[in-house]
Amino acid sequence: MAASQTEPAPIEPQTVSKKRVLHVGCGAPNPKKLHMIFRAPAWQEVRLDIDPQVRPDLMSTVVDMKDVAADQSFDALWSSHNIEHLYDHEVLPAFAEFRRILRPDGFALITCPDLQAVAGLIAEGRLEEGVYEAPSGPVTPLDMIYGFRPSIAAGNDFMGHRTGFTTERLGRLLVETGFAEVRMIKGESYDLWALALMPEIDAPRLMTALARTGLKFQQGD
Repeated sequence: MAASQTEPAPIEPQTVSKKRVLHVGCGAPNPKKLHMIFRAPAWQEVRLDIDPQVRPDLMSTVVDMKDVAADQSFDALWSSHNIEHLYDHEVLPAFAEFRRILRPDGFALITCPDLQAVAGLIAEGRLEEGVYEAPSGPVTPLDMIYGFRPSIAAGNDFMGHRTGFTTERLGRLLVETGFAEVRMIKGESYDLWALALMPEIDAPRLMTALARTGLKFQQGD
């Protein structure tokens, strides 16, 4: 008589926890709005916006996210053309919130218009000239200063710009907020990029990953 055999118990798939990136000022759902470094399977996007029309995961102003985001609850923060929509007095509180929600080995990646570069265009008499093409249409220096005018004209007041940044100002304010280190570069579309690092981040590894996407921040000493 053949010995009876017991079916082996199925092996449960190992759960791999994803890193979480808080996408502030996310706008309407669109995975392409994420920077490429966050499009890998290892990352989970959590969308935050003040506008209920865009159906965010979390509805809040970035100036005070305490009701929706706990301390040290995210591995990264992504802010693309969002901080210029703040009033000037809201900038430091917002940056403090960015730092608060990040884990000790986290980072914030931020991009916004470069007022110094825009001022150069205006000095050349190009205030209303379309200088680059966005998905929503041509963008002029006037749009970069005050907000994308077609969207505002269509009733989206959230698109108005209320403050602005140069390389020096953005980097200095992030440092004042308490980030361990801030690195800055200028983009190719009259934009600035800031990388704000928490104290336990593996900076060389992050620099290498960002360089593969075309963002070549300088290595620290």
